[in-house]
Amino acid sequence: MVFKRMLGALGVGGPSVDTVLSDPNAQPGGSASGQVNLTGGNHDVEIEHITLSLVTRMEIEGGDGEGAATGEFHRTTVSGPLRLTAGQQLSLPFQLAMPWETPITAVYGQPLRGMVMGVRTEVAIARAVDKGDLDPIHVNPLPAQQRILDAFAQLGFGFKSADLEYGQIAGVPQSLPFYQEIEYFPAPQYAHAINEVELTFVTTPHTVEVILEFDKRGGMFTGSQDSFGRYTVDHAAADTLDWTQQVDAWIRQAVEHRQNLGGYGAPGYGQPGHGHPHGGHHPGGHGSGMGGVLMGAAGGLAAGYVAGEVIDEVFEDDGAEE
Repeated sequence: MVFKRMLGALGVGGPSVDTVLSDPNAQPGGSASGQVNLTGGNHDVEIEHITLSLVTRMEIEGGDGEGAATGEFHRTTVSGPLRLTAGQQLSLPFQLAMPWETPITAVYGQPLRGMVMGVRTEVAIARAVDKGDLDPIHVNPLPAQQRILDAFAQLGFGFKSADLEYGQIAGVPQSLPFYQEIEYFPAPQYAHAINEVELTFVTTPHTVEVILEFDKRGGMFTGSQDSFGRYTVDHAAADTLDWTQQVDAWIRQAVEHRQNLGGYGAPGYGQPGHGHPHGGHHPGGHGSGMGGVLMGAAGGLAAGYVAGEVIDEVFEDDGAEE
């Protein structure tokens, strides 16, 4: 994608840059490859560095309420100092490693409504740093994550929305400054007891931490309450368990255990506790099972969450502020 703002930042007749991803699809812990294509302008320039970064949008809670912010969370250097002569064409290959905690932005190849992410190319010339347009990237689930998402759909939970929350989850080691919440409406068989479920993955090279937060319905003499469970899943177990049965067991634990059971349970078979390890709830959207995820993804086009030119509009205020 050629920088639309480069002429303004570096002067008319300056170089242009087009970053091309070999495949816009990636996975947590994997990598994205491609080329940064440079075309020299009317005069020679000394490029100080070329850097790629992953940029996304997240929700931030503060004393005055909530707000949305964009920012980068991972960077890699494509090139150090180099000279680009007038009219020269230069192609620089790159490998952009994806952090293991990178949030999911697509399911079955379709954008996940509420999520947006891009690769931004930064070029520094003569102390002028130009952060150009974003190339969208789609982060697909790892096998263990996909099995759990499928299980929620098969149990009848309706996809509600997804977003990123700035902050840390209590007791869960994180390398990124945010976590993802995938929110569901309750399946019919649990609608009497649960208002909604929030699913969070915190992934490492060997395991996936699965954090479930349940907003429970209150009874006649009791108010609603939150409960949560934390479970550790090995990547190798992705194809060895009946995940529909496993997820159903986790949810039944949350429904049945209404008393404080003293925190998190054992890895893989944790028990729900009470508390609020995440941030607040963020209602919105609608859907039905994994079909709802995909339908919501298609509907996300109108909401401004998919397509190359739309992602520019989503992050346009970010570029203007910098």
